[in-house]
Amino acid sequence: MSNKSVAPKAPAPLAAVPFMIPEMEERRLSNGLRVVLLKNNSLPLLNIRFISHYGEVNDPASRFGVIGAMSSLITEGTKSFKSREIAEKIETLGASIGASSSADAFGVSASCLSIHFETVLDVFSEIILSPTFPENELELFKVNALEGLKYQRSQPPFLADERYSKEIYGGHPYSHVSAVPDMIRGLSREDLVAAHSSIGVSNCTLLVVGDFETEDILTRMEKHFSRLPQGGESMSEFPELPERKGRKLVVVDRVGSAQSNIVMGNAAIPRLHPEYFAATVMNQILGAGASSRLFMNLREDKGYTYGAYSKFAMRRFAGDFEASAEVRTEVTGAAINEFMTEFENIRNHEVSTVELDDAKNYMTGVFPLRLETQEGLTNALGQQIVFGLHERYLQDYRDMVNEVTAEDVFKVAREWIRPESFAIVIVGDSKSILDQLPDIAEETEVYDTEGNRIS
Repeated sequence: MSNKSVAPKAPAPLAAVPFMIPEMEERRLSNGLRVVLLKNNSLPLLNIRFISHYGEVNDPASRFGVIGAMSSLITEGTKSFKSREIAEKIETLGASIGASSSADAFGVSASCLSIHFETVLDVFSEIILSPTFPENELELFKVNALEGLKYQRSQPPFLADERYSKEIYGGHPYSHVSAVPDMIRGLSREDLVAAHSSIGVSNCTLLVVGDFETEDILTRMEKHFSRLPQGGESMSEFPELPERKGRKLVVVDRVGSAQSNIVMGNAAIPRLHPEYFAATVMNQILGAGASSRLFMNLREDKGYTYGAYSKFAMRRFAGDFEASAEVRTEVTGAAINEFMTEFENIRNHEVSTVELDDAKNYMTGVFPLRLETQEGLTNALGQQIVFGLHERYLQDYRDMVNEVTAEDVFKVAREWIRPESFAIVIVGDSKSILDQLPDIAEETEVYDTEGNRIS
């Protein structure tokens, strides 16, 4: 009698869970401000977002960081409320209000019980329409920002991202990852007021999700936002990204570093590119998680790192493909060789049916979970507005993923992963790194941690 065990067979995937969300409704206020409404009366909650396309790409070329500073300080005082009064009022109601900015957008958000909405809306609209940017709060912001920048420059992931962004995006505003000290020191209240004056009807949308009646909410929005000015036009034309004709190695020297922080990649696609879904499925297989090829190779098989990943960083006007890992210094060269092996494999061979199905099942399975809460749904709709996605994007998402074929994956891998013209950025001990990579690139540059080139 044989004692040979038989490996259990994995169960078949469960049927897709039905996924239904209400249709969005779009209206306009008397001044032309776009209002997007999604009614959900299952809980007595409301989320509201004021979303502007006037993101950090609109910063003055020599003054990157103004819009980021404006978003940090816009909640620190209005004509009617001091900073502390805002915080106490919102906390008393169990609500929340915040502001943020990114390369492509600026926004103010609030959430509360629906019975407190009018009170919260008073504060929310004041923050948007009448911020005062107090001088004392600005000075405190500068002190904290300068200290934060010192800390950032001590962190290898920041240094890698900073140099990689410069290599990929060149003169494009996406090349900026942080303000520099001189800009922070020179920041004035007038800068913030000027940035705020560009926010208006022409580049903004109000998004309301939750427990409301349509006509009632529109009346309230008209009352509070009919005096929003037109604002400025957000930028849409930028310098071309650098054309790469060969592979380049850039090392940021941290003498004696015990590990190397690696980021490598090339320019790729913006968010609205028609190959978005094919690229996302391909990357799910290659490097998006703990079951991906990169992770299984560099961590599980070779033990070089705690994790190796890849992603498409897609923004409104441009994007890039990038892969990254933090490895022990002595295996830097070997790790990069394994990255290159995986890139060539996915570029030269179609993925298996099992890999493709697993990637699509994961993506379609996790997607509804991210929208289960009102906050999650509001975030997704906010992204839909920022990137100009079609109005049924959320409803159609799973169908679009399931339409991706192995041929689609092969095509985007060949087209948008270009190892022969990669920028490879490594933060670590330059002498140890360069000894391991004598022939990896046609061009090599070395920088110190302050961004100065070393001969």
